[in-house]
Amino acid sequence: MIPPKPASRPDRVSLWRYMQLFRRDILSAQPARLYRAWMAEFRTPFFRSYLMNQPELVKTVLRDRPDDFPKSDRIGEGLRPLLGNSVFLTNGDTWKRQRRIIDPAFEGGRLRETFEAMWDASEAAAQRLPEGVTEIEEQTSHAAADVIFRTLFSIPIENDLASAVFHEFRAYQRSQPILNLAAFVPLPGWMPRLFRRDTRASAARIRDLITQLVEQRADQIVQGVAPDDLATKIMTTVDPETGDTFSAEEMVDQVAIFFLAGHETSASALAWALYLLALYPDWQARVAAEAQALERCDFAVMSKLPITRDVFRETLRLYPPVPMMVREASCPERFRDRDVRKGSQLVLSPWHLHRHTRLWDRPDDFDPARWHTENGKACQRDAYIPFSAGARVCTGAGFAMVEGPLILARLLRDTEVSVMPERVPVPVAHLTVRAKDGIWLNLRKRER
Repeated sequence: MIPPKPASRPDRVSLWRYMQLFRRDILSAQPARLYRAWMAEFRTPFFRSYLMNQPELVKTVLRDRPDDFPKSDRIGEGLRPLLGNSVFLTNGDTWKRQRRIIDPAFEGGRLRETFEAMWDASEAAAQRLPEGVTEIEEQTSHAAADVIFRTLFSIPIENDLASAVFHEFRAYQRSQPILNLAAFVPLPGWMPRLFRRDTRASAARIRDLITQLVEQRADQIVQGVAPDDLATKIMTTVDPETGDTFSAEEMVDQVAIFFLAGHETSASALAWALYLLALYPDWQARVAAEAQALERCDFAVMSKLPITRDVFRETLRLYPPVPMMVREASCPERFRDRDVRKGSQLVLSPWHLHRHTRLWDRPDDFDPARWHTENGKACQRDAYIPFSAGARVCTGAGFAMVEGPLILARLLRDTEVSVMPERVPVPVAHLTVRAKDGIWLNLRKRER
């Protein structure tokens, strides 16, 4: 049994048709040949883009020469009303300064310090799970948002401000287009960007709510009563090179991306993990057996969840929350005997790389045991980038690899999930890889 995968388009379609397909769903807009190609070129009247699957090319762009291939503005342009000048969108010295301030909050022992908040969020998520037929993405979104607010601001999702941000963000998800016009047409800097009115309004409301949270925390820091959480750590960290801290507006930008990246991506991965385990009950039983270790709030329990971690890692392979990343060539290049002009867009696609037929054994199969094979170990090193790689690797990668297995195990400790055969989810790419009409599962209490 092969997990669901979107159908591919024909190899040749017109640019207009491609733009229509791309805007509707970036995954099904791609031809099947990309699952076996090392490099593919796509031309528009305004620019050229190259999808790169060859591990050596991916390594060059992400690890060896990241400064030569900055993040492209084309895809991020549509997110700017919400994310402002956040670390997700910046490049060069601005990005390096932001990372110098943010990274210490996620280093080493900080994961242990946030574990209690993650534990509390996973307990609350388990208590909220209903019985019967349930759209599971809604449940995982709630759980992931709860983790963000508890670890970032020491407040549960039930807090009025936290709840308002969460519900407003759901409205933003529905209004956010996959691509802004700038993705296809290079607009000059002076020209106003075209955003849907409801998208811009929703982003403004989210930023207003986040501003209230940041201002409250700034007051607590001044008064000396701020909790020792991620927000306090980031707001009080001094850039070792400049001596500056984030301004209030900069902190709003960063909180916006923490919520987007930490909530949206985790919710996507958890929902697909639960679906896959419903589809493969033998693996579900193994995860549930491991979950018996989750009887007390102790970071040491994570060492008792190796199967759950493999399941979550395999979920990130099959359904990477961020399916494509776009970089820009800052100077002329030559890759695989092709001249790549300055300004060309370089597309690195975890979705295609993780399912590449020339790299992976049985690439479309769900097999958590693959990580202990020679092929799996080699591909994990060379062809597995759910959190990107190199200098721009996701700051919260370690955070996510604790949060995901913990919540997954805790939910399955007391609940059994099964598929609805008549409702097979179809993966589509919005802000992350989600299911077109949701992921519907049947839930019932597990006998222990």
